[in-house]
Amino acid sequence: MDKPVLFLCTGNYYRSRFAEILFNTLASHHQLKARATSRGLAIELGTDNIGPLSDHARQKLLERNITHTSMERYPLQAREEDFQDASLVIALDEQEHRPMMQLRFPAWADRIEYWNVPDLWAASPHEALTAIERKVHTLVDQLKAKKT
Repeated sequence: MDKPVLFLCTGNYYRSRFAEILFNTLASHHQLKARATSRGLAIELGTDNIGPLSDHARQKLLERNITHTSMERYPLQAREEDFQDASLVIALDEQEHRPMMQLRFPAWADRIEYWNVPDLWAASPHEALTAIERKVHTLVDQLKAKKT
């Protein structure tokens, strides 16, 4: 897989970043060529976001002994090129992100995969990050199966 998996959330601060870093760690561990990146659909809405990465995501990654230089990069806004350059695009919450996709990237709104992992207003960090972790493990397992 030469093109990356693209994870999307609203602010590229919490859910998509956790998915990206976890995916890249697991893919490397399993010697997969696949890699991931992440972007936000509306990073301007993250006015309360402090620093480069959510403390919830950082803590969950550190609990799994995962550290990566990408934990220090600041959120990035999604651009048209990000979709074109991806092998698979996953938005973390359909209810939240499909309307943003229809508004900002309408040509892509029905061409991406949607998960159902809500933001902090609707799910605790434990619930959301555990759900993302399960889904990322499933995705990596699917890629491992294709490799063999």
